Amino acid sequence: MNPFVKITLVSAICLLGTLSLNAQSTKFGHINSAELLASMPEIKVADKTLQDFNATLEAQLKTMTTEYQTKVQAYQGQQAAMADPIKEAKVKEITDLEARIQEFQQTAQESAAKKKEELYSPILKRAEAAIVEVAKENTYAYIFDTSAGAVVYAQTSDNVMDIVKKKLAAMPAAAPVMAAPAVKPVSPKK
Repeated sequence: MNPFVKITLVSAICLLGTLSLNAQSTKFGHINSAELLASMPEIKVADKTLQDFNATLEAQLKTMTTEYQTKVQAYQGQQAAMADPIKEAKVKEITDLEARIQEFQQTAQESAAKKKEELYSPILKRAEAAIVEVAKENTYAYIFDTSAGAVVYAQTSDNVMDIVKKKLAAMPAAAPVMAAPAVKPVSPKK
C-alpha cells in the first residue's frame, strides 16, 4: 500500500475517533422557562404591580368616557333649543374631548408596555443568568426551552429545572421596581 494512502487512512481514523468522542461528551439539557418564571416570587409582585397600574389607567379612561357620553347626551337633548354659536362651541368641546380620549388611549398603551418591560426585564435577566450559570457549571453545550414548543424531537436530555431553581435561590432577588405614575391623569375640562 502506498505510504501516502496509509497516512491519509490513519489520519482519517484518528479524526473520526476524536469527533466521535467529542459528540459523546456533548450534554444537552432542557427547561420550561414559563414554569420557571411562574415559580419565581418576583413574578407575582410584578403581575400585581402591572395589574394595579393598568387598573389606574382604565379608571381614568372610564372617567373620560363617562364625561364624553354625558356631554353627547346633553348636546343631543338640548340641540334643538341652542343657538348656532352655542351648538358650534358644544360640538368643538365634544370633539376636543374625543381627541383627548384617543390621545390618552395611545399614551396609556405605550405606558403599559413600558411599565411591563420595566417590571419584567430584571426578572427575565436574572432567570437567564441562572440558566447560563447552570449550563457552564454543569458543562451543558445546549439548553433548550421546551415552553417555546420549538423542540419537536429530542434525544434524552437533562431537565435542568431543579438545578436552575437552586441557583436562583442562591442569587440575590431582582430589585423591585417602585410604582411611579407614567401618565399624568387628564382632568376633565369644564
